[in-house]
Amino acid sequence: MAKKILAVTGCPTGIAHTFMAEEALKTAAQELGVEIKVETNGAAGAENVLTPEDIRDAIGVIVASDKNEDTDRFSGLPTIITSVGDGINKPKELIQQILDGKVPVLNPGKAVKAETAAAPAGQESLGRQIYKHLMNGVSHMLPFVVAGGVLTAVSFLWGIYSFDPTSEQYNAFAAMLKNIGGISMGLMVPVFSAFIGQSIASRPGMIAGFVGGMLASSTGSGFIGGILAGFVAGYFTHWLLGLLSGLPKQYEGLKSIFLVPLVSVTFIGIFMSLTAGPVAAINEAMMNFLAGLQDSNPLVLGIVIGCMSAFDMGGPVNKAAYVTGTMLLGLGNDTFMAGVSAACITPPLVIALATTIFPKKFTDDERAAGLANYVLGCTHITEGAIPFAAKNPIVVLPILMLASSISAVLTYMMGIHVPAPHGGFLILPLVSNPVMWVVDILIGSAVGAVIYGITKKEEK
Repeated sequence: MAKKILAVTGCPTGIAHTFMAEEALKTAAQELGVEIKVETNGAAGAENVLTPEDIRDAIGVIVASDKNEDTDRFSGLPTIITSVGDGINKPKELIQQILDGKVPVLNPGKAVKAETAAAPAGQESLGRQIYKHLMNGVSHMLPFVVAGGVLTAVSFLWGIYSFDPTSEQYNAFAAMLKNIGGISMGLMVPVFSAFIGQSIASRPGMIAGFVGGMLASSTGSGFIGGILAGFVAGYFTHWLLGLLSGLPKQYEGLKSIFLVPLVSVTFIGIFMSLTAGPVAAINEAMMNFLAGLQDSNPLVLGIVIGCMSAFDMGGPVNKAAYVTGTMLLGLGNDTFMAGVSAACITPPLVIALATTIFPKKFTDDERAAGLANYVLGCTHITEGAIPFAAKNPIVVLPILMLASSISAVLTYMMGIHVPAPHGGFLILPLVSNPVMWVVDILIGSAVGAVIYGITKKEEK
């Protein structure tokens, strides 16, 4: 009987890293002569879901994900819990660890209650757990941001005041689109908090997190308040569930429907109300600082945003810049997002242009991937550059960071406005100066492509 390994891959956005890890693991398994089945938790939901029969027949599991996954089902199996980046960059090492029997068994000899389990205790560092909880919030928040931001931006096609009944630009359909978009964007912080709480304490944590997020949104605590609400609600609820775990089974309904929601929501409500003032002041100060920096020193801001966006391309540093941009966009600042978008679009275009300008320095497969990066770059999918950066990160990453910084700096210096949080060049009709924005991005991409091409050794 062939040795069968299972894997689960997932990333916050569920667009690129998820499937790159899947492909890398399948390729490595084929080279090692091992059967593998990979469940992907992408933007469209779980695909190729692992069945009880798969789990029964497996010799081990690799969970390569930056989201909180259902790992309880693998109790009793040797299980590696790691990042999606390791799934992309170290697939052979992960599989070999299982084959060599060097992987600890998950939850040996016991089952974990689904309502209280987040990540298996002892399997991950505290920092790793916090990161996954945070990314769970981000991954569920982003669709609301993108849908709301694009709808709001589309409404501006009828005029910047098309939503105002007293304006000559007023259009009923545009006003309706802006209203829908505003509601979607308004759910950004509550959903973010709710799914941080859900990642920590399952559904009870989500309920308290959502209420805490609503309070953060309504009191001006914003993004910082949302983070605080999600973690406080999640960990308090997790503690409360443990405290009440000794109740007799006949009180299970009373506990889950009445006691836990009532106590956790009351606690987070009081906590967020008492901390609203200081947290709102911190949030406002941070946003004002960033907004002021884009006007007073676009060079510094552009370099910071460019380096963050290209440093890990879809990873936590990139997401920090992107989420900050979306938060400012929700406050009506669409200049900051313009630089973030330019910096995110640039890396794949650097790769695409380099493979076109210096074809002899790349293999046939790399040139084909370069062509795909034209499409990925133009649609704001930064992750297309990852395979090229992974081959020589010490050289390639600084080049991509430089290129993204040039694009962002030029965008800020030109004062370009981008009112939508995603879409790449598909949203050009909504950009304040679309031609100049594209030129800025192409300048940064071309500089990076030339440097990359010159420094790269020719493939034999």
